[in-house]
Amino acid sequence: MITSKTIASGILKAVTVIALVSLLLVFIYKIQSVLIYIVLAIVFSLIANPIVEFLKHKLKFKNALAVITTLLIFLVIFVGLLFLFVPMLLSESSNLSLLDTNSIEKKCLEVYSQLNFYLQKRNINLSQVIKSSDLTSKLNFSFFTNFFNSVLSTISSFGIGLGATLFISFFFLKDKVTFITGIKTIIPDSNEAKILNSIHKTKDLLSRYFIGLAIQLVIVSLLYLIVLLIFGVQNAFVIAFLCAILNIIPYVGPLIGAILAGILTMLSNINSDFQTQTLPTTIYVIIGFIIVHLFDSNVASPIIFSKSVNSHPLEIFLIILIAGILFGIVGMIIAVPLYTILKVVGKEFLPNNKIIQLLTQNI
Repeated sequence: MITSKTIASGILKAVTVIALVSLLLVFIYKIQSVLIYIVLAIVFSLIANPIVEFLKHKLKFKNALAVITTLLIFLVIFVGLLFLFVPMLLSESSNLSLLDTNSIEKKCLEVYSQLNFYLQKRNINLSQVIKSSDLTSKLNFSFFTNFFNSVLSTISSFGIGLGATLFISFFFLKDKVTFITGIKTIIPDSNEAKILNSIHKTKDLLSRYFIGLAIQLVIVSLLYLIVLLIFGVQNAFVIAFLCAILNIIPYVGPLIGAILAGILTMLSNINSDFQTQTLPTTIYVIIGFIIVHLFDSNVASPIIFSKSVNSHPLEIFLIILIAGILFGIVGMIIAVPLYTILKVVGKEFLPNNKIIQLLTQNI
């Protein structure tokens, strides 16, 4: 029989649980920067681990020395790129007025005026089209400046947290055996082998995945830069840099990048003749970016990611598509790593399931 004391006890437990969960969420929010550093350290450790293993097994380095050497290699590369490219990036972004909302708005209005004049000669009323679609109310000229400034802010924040990230990464790489030993003491003995095998396989596959992602970004950014240089686009480096960052978003990012490249190409050629130079150059750049996207999505990415996580290219495409529909852009970004983890866990804990066997036959 339910008594008032039982109801009161249940309500008290529910309130306690809600309060604890709320405190936990507040705590996570307060230490979000630390969590970001930990995530960055995990990703970096997965990328750096093959180099550490190479130094240990091929060159016979001690564990600590191999880790320190690997961190120094990455640090030298990072600092070198920082001093080489950041001044160029800031200089080009200033010329393109990406740091000034008023300047970019003024340039957009100039482009609009030139485009309107061009279309009026062909009996197309751009003003009427925009008015009927109510596009002006949806335009936000601060998008470009906010986007670029957020990128610079992220770079600055990463610079500030670089020491913390490297410090955490050092212990992830140096004491990974200690971490595994600690995990052994927590997990049940009956599942110890399965869990440890899952961790080992996941670490190996995700290491290859993030290395593949880095290779993809380098390839795409170089191809973007080549396209822009071929057509003599000013500020080619900064445009290629921005579009390469967008390429992290599977499938959708490159398309957004092509549109952004077209707009920035127009803005960078604002003083040129619209009909003979600005418009043709913009069209050629967009076509070039689409070709790069087709090459990346149909050749480079499927080969890189299917090899790195041992999944069929169609399988990767469907997983990213489903994750995008369910969880948006964030889902598309984390789809492949999360799916890889689920496959490894499924293979270890449900090895007799026919669907699992089919999906994990190459793992």
